[in-house]
This record gives sequence, C-alpha cells and structure tokens, in this order.
Amino acid sequence: MMKHAVLFIWLIPVLGGWATVAFFGTPHLVVSYRFHDNGDRHNPLAARHYIDCTYLGWTGLQKVPARNGHCTCFRWFKAETR
Repeated sequence: MMKHAVLFIWLIPVLGGWATVAFFGTPHLVVSYRFHDNGDRHNPLAARHYIDCTYLGWTGLQKVPARNGHCTCFRWFKAETR
C-alpha cells in the first residue's frame, strides 16, 4: 500500500500551489512607482510620499494607489472575476 502512496506525493506541492493562488492570488513585484519628492528627486535619503505603484506578475501589470504613502516590494493580487 505504501509503495503506491509514494507515487502520488507529487500532488502535495501542486495542490499547495493551487491553494495559495486560490486564497491569496498571484505574486507580483514592484517595477515602478510615482512619488512626491519635496524638490530633491535624486537624493535616496529624501522623504518621499508615494502616489501609485506598478507591480509585475503572472497576470501582467497591476497599477494601484500606494497604501499610506508606501509601496511594498512584493504583493499578492487576486484575479478579477466578472
């Protein structure tokens, strides 16, 4: 019996991946953003308030408003259902 059960062990990561996409969505990384620079655009230490963020992932580009003036490097997006 155990010999046959081992043949189906590959289903665990496949079902885990499906469950992750079903519950959380697909992973996306930030590729661009817009921000208020307070007149010092090229200073990496200047205080910035981000306006919007563009993420790239499996489902393409997603442009969303920044949350509390910040863009996270990684974000999950669910597919839009119509």
